[in-house]
Amino acid sequence: MRLPLFISTLCSVLLAAVGLTAAEPAPAPGLVWEHGLGDFSDAAYRYAVEQTMQAYEQNTGKPLVPGAKRKAGIKIYADSGPGLSTPFGLVRAVIAALEKRGFEKQDIFLVGLNPLRLRLTGFLPSYSTGVAPFPGHPVFVLESGKFYDPAWFYDSPLPARFDAILTEQAAKNAAGGRAETTVEEDRKSFLATPLFLDADFWINLPVYTDHPVLGINGALVNATLWNASNTFRFFKSPATAPAAVAEMAAIPELRETWALTFASLQLYQFIGGPFFNSLYTVSEPRILASADPVLLDSVMLARINTARKRAGFDPISEDDARVLEFARQLGVGSTDVEHATVTKVE
Repeated sequence: MRLPLFISTLCSVLLAAVGLTAAEPAPAPGLVWEHGLGDFSDAAYRYAVEQTMQAYEQNTGKPLVPGAKRKAGIKIYADSGPGLSTPFGLVRAVIAALEKRGFEKQDIFLVGLNPLRLRLTGFLPSYSTGVAPFPGHPVFVLESGKFYDPAWFYDSPLPARFDAILTEQAAKNAAGGRAETTVEEDRKSFLATPLFLDADFWINLPVYTDHPVLGINGALVNATLWNASNTFRFFKSPATAPAAVAEMAAIPELRETWALTFASLQLYQFIGGPFFNSLYTVSEPRILASADPVLLDSVMLARINTARKRAGFDPISEDDARVLEFARQLGVGSTDVEHATVTKVE
C-alpha cells in the first residue's frame, strides 16, 4: 500500500530544522562522465549518449532496462523559453538508447512544467501544424494539474498568496467555481508523481543557467522546483528557495528512481538567467552525465564562473549557491569537485 508523503520545514533555518550540523560527513566524491560531440547532429548525440550509458551501467552495475513497471521517464527543461531548452538531439538520443534496451515507444514519457513554454520550444505540437516532435511518446504537462497526487506534497509555511505569478492560477480557480485557495493549500507544493510512482527510473535533462536566487539553475532545480506545483513562492527569498530545493531533492522516493542526469553543453548561460539572453551564452561540443546531481551542478557552476570571469563579471559565490551545500548536508550528493573523478568516455 502506498503511504502518503508529508514533508515539513522551516526553510529559513534549514540546518536546525533537519538537525544537521557543519560536522555532518560529506558524501564521497562522485563520478562524472564526459563525452565529446563532433557536432550537434542527432547521430553525434546518439553515439555519445549510448557510450555514456554503457559506461554508467558498467560502473554501477545497474542496467537501464525495463523493470516491473516497464516505463521510463525523461524530465525535460523548457522553462527559459525558446532558445534555451533541452536539445531535441539529446532527447532523441536518450529515447533511442532506452528503446535499444527494451522499452516500448509508448512507455517512454516526457515530463515538462509549463504548457506555453513547452509549445514555444517545440515539445508540444504547434497549433498550426499539429506535428508532434516525439510521436508515440506521451508528454505530461505538469501545470495541467493532472499529474499531482494530493497524498504527495512538500509542505512549507511560506505562503503563496503574495506571489504575483500565482494570481493567474487564482483567476483560473475562480473561473472554475473556486473563489480562492485555502491557507492549507497555499503552503503545499504537490509533487509530480509519474517520475517516481509510474516509472522504473527516470533521467534528468536540465539546461544550465545562473539564477538570481539559487545561484545555479540545473539538475537539482529541474528535478524539484520545475517539477512540482506552487513553487514560484520560493523564488522570492534566497533563504527559502535553496532549502526547498535541497529538501525536495532528498525525498527518498524521488532519489531512488532518479537514475542519471545528462547535461548538453550545446548552450548554457552564465549571467542574466534563467531568462534566455544569447549575448551571455557559451557553447561547447560535449555532454556531461552523472548519477550525482549535486556534483554535476558543482562542476557546471565552475564552468559558469569561468565564463563570467572571462566576460568581466563577478563569479557566483558559495553563499549565492548555498543550495549545493544544503543538498550535500542532506546526503543528496557531493560538492567536492577537486577530488571528483571526471571520466572522458572515448
